[in-house]
Amino acid sequence: MAGPVADQSAGDDDAVESPKDKRRYRSIFISDIHLGTRGCQADILLDFLKHTESDHLYLVGDIIDGWRLRRSWFWAQSHNDVIQKVLRKARKGTRVIYVPGNHDEAARDYVDLHFGGVAVLMEAIHTGADGRRFLVMHGDAFDGVVKYARWLAHLGDWAYNIALTLNTWFNALRRRFGYPYWSLSAYLKHKVKNAVDYISSFEVAVAEEARRHRVDGVICGHIHHAEIRDIDGVTYCNDGDWVESCTALVEHGDGRMEIVNWAPEYERRHSRKRSRETLALPA
Repeated sequence: MAGPVADQSAGDDDAVESPKDKRRYRSIFISDIHLGTRGCQADILLDFLKHTESDHLYLVGDIIDGWRLRRSWFWAQSHNDVIQKVLRKARKGTRVIYVPGNHDEAARDYVDLHFGGVAVLMEAIHTGADGRRFLVMHGDAFDGVVKYARWLAHLGDWAYNIALTLNTWFNALRRRFGYPYWSLSAYLKHKVKNAVDYISSFEVAVAEEARRHRVDGVICGHIHHAEIRDIDGVTYCNDGDWVESCTALVEHGDGRMEIVNWAPEYERRHSRKRSRETLALPA
C-alpha cells in the first residue's frame, strides 16, 4: 500500500515529452479530485497534468477526501503521482493556489501558509487576461445540507460512494469490451429532478456571492457539474470533477474560459497506444 510521500515517478515522462505535446493555457482550475477514494480517476487526471502547462493552477477544493480516508484507508500509487506532479509544477514556476473544500477541510487550518510552493487560501480573486475578476472558492458554504445538517451530508456521501463503486466496476467492463468511459453515477444524478433543482439553486446562490464581492464572475466546484453560464450579469464557472466527468476549467491567453473534458482525450490516446501494441505483437 503506497503512502502519500512515495516515489516521484509521475514526472518521468516530462523528459521525453516535447513542448508540442502539451496544451498551453494561462490558467487551469481543477477540483473534486477525491484522492483517497476508489472512484477517483487519478490516471486520467495524471494524463491531463502531463499534457498541459499553465502560468496558474488552482486546486479548488476536495483534492483529498478526508471524510473517506477516516473511514477506510485507500491510497494508490497513481494518487501519489498526482500530488508529486502538482508539486513539480510548482517547483518549475507554475503559481499553484489551493482553496480547500469540505472533504479536505483540515487544510483550512493552514490558510495563508505556503507548502512546497503551494499557497493555501480560503478563497482567491483571479484576474483574467481580459481584466475580468473572478471569485474562486470551493462552494460548500452554499450547500444547505453541508451547512445546516452535517450528518445528512455524510449519509449522502455514503450513498454516493456506493454509486461510485458500481461506476468503477461498470467502466471496467466497458473498457474490457473496448467502450470509452461513461459515468453511471452522473447519469443517475442528473436524471433526478431534485438534483437538477439543487444545482440551479446552488449556481444562483454562488453568483449572488460574487455580486456581493463586486467581481465579474465566480469559479467553484463542489457539485460535480461543470458549467459556464451567465447569471444576471455574473459569469458562473464550475470546473466539474475528476470522479465522474473528468473536467477542468481552463483560461486561454485572451481570457476566454472553456470547460475541457479530458476523458475522451485520454481514451483516444490510450486506444492508439493499444493499437500500436497490438500491431507490434508477433504473428
